[in-house]
Amino acid sequence: MTIDLIKSKLSAALAPERLEIADNSQAHAGHAGTQSGGGHYHVTIVSDAFTGKTLVQRHQLIYKALGDLMKQEIHALGIEAFTPTESN
Repeated sequence: MTIDLIKSKLSAALAPERLEIADNSQAHAGHAGTQSGGGHYHVTIVSDAFTGKTLVQRHQLIYKALGDLMKQEIHALGIEAFTPTESN
């Protein structure tokens, strides 16, 4: 369900050409912080919205798009963010 929320929010905000989301939560079961219920996810996203943006700015766009999900549903988020020309 959280993957669907992540996909929906990132799609609406960044109109990605490609979006892959992996739930790695099982690999982190029992780690500190996972008791709060937040999962561990990895996002690979390709979007024109990243053109001319630094790595930090790209991550900021993603965090902004995910908003409140970062407070509860997402404990850790790995990000690979590319422009269409970088993903080839």
